[in-house]
Amino acid sequence: MAPLLKPSFHIFHHHHTRWLVTGLLPLPQTLILLLPRLNHSVSSPIPTFRLHSTVSAAQTQHLDNAGTGSVSSLSSVQQPEYSYQQRIDVNPPKGTRDFPPEDMRLRNWLFNHFKEVSNLYGFEEVDFPILESEALYIRKGGEEIRDQLYCFEDRGKRRVALRPELTPSLARLVIQKGKSVPLPLKWFAVQQCWRYERPTKGRRREHYQWNMDIIGVPDVTAEAELITSIITFFKRVGITASDVGFKISSRKVLQEVLRRYSVPDHLFSRVCIIIDKLEKIPIDEMKKELRSCELSEEIVEELLQILSVKSLAKLEEKLGTVGALDDLKRLFSHVENCGYSEWIQFDASIGFVREGRMRAICGGGRYDQLLSTFGGDDIPACGFGFGDAVIMDLLKEKGLLPELSLNVKNIVCSLDADLQGEAGAIASILREKGQSVDLVLENKPLKWVFKRADRVNAERLILVGRAEWQKGMVAVKYLSSGIQNEVKVDELE
Repeated sequence: MAPLLKPSFHIFHHHHTRWLVTGLLPLPQTLILLLPRLNHSVSSPIPTFRLHSTVSAAQTQHLDNAGTGSVSSLSSVQQPEYSYQQRIDVNPPKGTRDFPPEDMRLRNWLFNHFKEVSNLYGFEEVDFPILESEALYIRKGGEEIRDQLYCFEDRGKRRVALRPELTPSLARLVIQKGKSVPLPLKWFAVQQCWRYERPTKGRRREHYQWNMDIIGVPDVTAEAELITSIITFFKRVGITASDVGFKISSRKVLQEVLRRYSVPDHLFSRVCIIIDKLEKIPIDEMKKELRSCELSEEIVEELLQILSVKSLAKLEEKLGTVGALDDLKRLFSHVENCGYSEWIQFDASIGFVREGRMRAICGGGRYDQLLSTFGGDDIPACGFGFGDAVIMDLLKEKGLLPELSLNVKNIVCSLDADLQGEAGAIASILREKGQSVDLVLENKPLKWVFKRADRVNAERLILVGRAEWQKGMVAVKYLSSGIQNEVKVDELE
């Protein structure tokens, strides 16, 4: 069995095919990079992960100071004593975020676009537990992945972890459903993920991720559908082809080069690991590591030349007609037929984005042999993961984030403390008719009520006064025009 490769380092098995635009996805045969297009090129090395070994139960009480992401069973550890006299730290844990109302409105705006695009493409929404078996991620990423997990032993002595990505959960659910669901499956999710690593710009210990996956379609039409869905999202939020671009590559090309030089298949994964360091280490050091894989100087130079190719035409000049190129040509043709040729380009290099000030925005590709990793029958599959952090940074930088404020149609206020119940009844009538209402819950002066109405952008102010109420009426003031009328309660719309 071929070695399992860790998706967190973007090292991909040659049977997989994911294309990259952000960070936590296993990429195989086809690799697509989506990155901001900037007028200058700046080296952007990948931040190193903080890797720590799992601590013992006796050490667990010092987790925060030690900086480890693994914790032991709550029942077997002496819990720390907290002082109830001192003020608690009001900041969220390192690498996490609060979402006050103004930020929550922007988050909902972004997520609504994710979901609306998914619906436009006929995808169904799914969800998974945020807490999964630790074995699910170790099976996919190896023992080393534990150092990047928030993992612990629960009270039932089960090893569990907060999910660092969504794809393993998707694979588990597909295997669970088996033949009870007809193929192809077109599923999407927008969920929170956790990964214990050093927070940097565009990467936190928690983030939300939009995934779209197609299960059961072996053809590149599936990849084309996913790429065009991302472009549809970009166009909806105002991002253009001059702002971002897809870099598309293929691991099959690398395989073809190695086969031509009779490099054994068992060295493929090791070579991918080294090549993934491109531009993270000096070129001479990379050549040295490649030669340590029993590659001759000739093969090393050929590989580096192939990785520098930026067009399919030039690649074909070097390789001739091969199957690896046929798939790429068909993929480009499908995307171009949708009118999106300016969004995509070929790039034989692999790994993270190497230019610009931002991380890659999202990433995806094909993972036809992922299910067998978990003991299931392999099914053709491809998908992408799209994080919320980098895209929000890009939208902010481009001035594309909307001004979103609280909007309430009605504000209802009683002019007498004894009429608070009647004001509540008016609010209920309007709410049952589907109208939003901010009910003033205390006896406040009108000056305060008008300020409140302005803050919530209310369209109408409905005043419940004693004289009007005795006539079965309320005063309705339209705040934009200042017009005020008395309206019967049963005619209130």
